[in-house]
Amino acid sequence: MKFTTYKNIKIHYTDSGKGKTVVFLHGFLENSKMWSSLVPEINIERRLVCIDLLGHGKTECLSYLHTMEDMADAVYHVIQVLNVEEVILVGHSMGGYVALAFAELYPKIIKGLVLMNSTAKEDSVERKENRERAILAVKQNCKNAISMSIANLFSEENRTKLTNEIEWAKKEALKTSLQGIIAAQEGMKIRKDREILLHTTSYPKMLILGKKDPVLNYIENISQVKNTNVELVTFNDGHMSHFENKAELKNVLLAFLKRSN
Repeated sequence: MKFTTYKNIKIHYTDSGKGKTVVFLHGFLENSKMWSSLVPEINIERRLVCIDLLGHGKTECLSYLHTMEDMADAVYHVIQVLNVEEVILVGHSMGGYVALAFAELYPKIIKGLVLMNSTAKEDSVERKENRERAILAVKQNCKNAISMSIANLFSEENRTKLTNEIEWAKKEALKTSLQGIIAAQEGMKIRKDREILLHTTSYPKMLILGKKDPVLNYIENISQVKNTNVELVTFNDGHMSHFENKAELKNVLLAFLKRSN
């Protein structure tokens, strides 16, 4: 367990293994623990850094609005502290939005990018309205809103199959402060479209999508990688590939990292 101070707040991260550096960025209502089952499988030949994003896990809030650029700058601070010059970024959901912001802000140090259950598209009008409703719901009853939102990230059949995993995810999500939840929702709501990065960057890129993702429409999101060099990986489940497709995800990531040497 390691901390660094950034703009008068503490940022928590883990750092393990040796070799080229892979930075893992978790999703909304998650923290760096979500990668715990993958880390031992991957850090044999890699240095793995898992960061708690602003307002999540053990990292404190910076303000009442955390833009994806704010989060990317905090990630860059950790990378500087570790004296890392090149990184491969793996971002789940919101972590993918942060990875894209990072790639735009600090393009020279990016050597690979994996967007897992994520998108380079900006929020639709409907999605922005959903975020507004989610903010109101969490203000009214934080525990209930979190519990419901976590379960709804899994495909319908996995909501009964993976009850232990869902309960674990809920337990970790409930550690997120109300300020951190709202700040992230506000930041995701105003994030910019970064599809251009999928077309104009030359480093290896991968987009992992779930066919039954309740959050990201599969058909809509495969369109963003048409006529690009982005590798598309499709799983048959929902938004939580690290739980729903754990073995397949490990193999996919290992193969991508091997190709990204």
